[in-house]
Amino acid sequence: MLVAKVELPGGEQRVAVLVENGVYIVAWSEACRSLTDLLHSDNPVDLVSSLFDSNATLIAAPQVRMLAPIDKQEVWAAGVTYKRSQVARMEESASGASHYDKVYTAPRPELFFKAMPRRVAGPGQFVRIRHDTKWSVPEPELALMVSPRGKLVGLTVGNDMSARDIEGENPLYLPQAKVYNACCGLGPSILIPEEPLNRAATEITMVIHRKGVEVFRGKTNLDQMKRTFEELIEWLFKDNSFPDGVVLLTGTGIVPPNEFSLESGDVVSIDITGIGTLTNPVVRG
Repeated sequence: MLVAKVELPGGEQRVAVLVENGVYIVAWSEACRSLTDLLHSDNPVDLVSSLFDSNATLIAAPQVRMLAPIDKQEVWAAGVTYKRSQVARMEESASGASHYDKVYTAPRPELFFKAMPRRVAGPGQFVRIRHDTKWSVPEPELALMVSPRGKLVGLTVGNDMSARDIEGENPLYLPQAKVYNACCGLGPSILIPEEPLNRAATEITMVIHRKGVEVFRGKTNLDQMKRTFEELIEWLFKDNSFPDGVVLLTGTGIVPPNEFSLESGDVVSIDITGIGTLTNPVVRG
């Protein structure tokens, strides 16, 4: 089942179920008055089914605005979970190369805070390049929607914007390379899995356009990820709690060549099989 957080023409924000030719708005109830209520319920699929109005009207997708699928959740991220990411980090950081090599094989993953909701861009909204970077890239990632109890309840598309030169100068600068205004994109929808995800068949594709011309395309699949979802969630919840739930980016397996850097005006599109395509224009400063 695909659900999304949408804005109706009058400005009201609601939860919708996505179908091939439009959306159905989920009726509010005492048990469900927000996206968070839906995701953190015991059985989100059954709850949505129970809230469908038999007289519900199909709304054409262009009549609603897709929002970032987040309420009050923190966004965290895992790093160096793909071999390609390990290689890229070692290339960008001469002083810290051995650290990236070690974390790829270590039992403990790299986990870091990424954003609060106000720093998250939804579909069609701008993601930003820091004004003090000369080497910035998007990082296409599967994002896990996790309940306060540590249960995986949904999957969406994430863009972990990164200033590679700042992180490469010194690994201790990672928070500055990763955490700033409009540093993260999420959306357009959430897949609530009704059966285990086929990682090998789930592809992530990123395309970057500049002045209408494709300047980069890359593809990978989730089977290239070294760690399991459950492993990452378990580590994130060690000595940590998330009363509002948490969104966890799972790392990237697509890294543009070292000579590539985003420019203001670029458009980044990230597609994940079964979830949809997150598209964001890019602005600097």
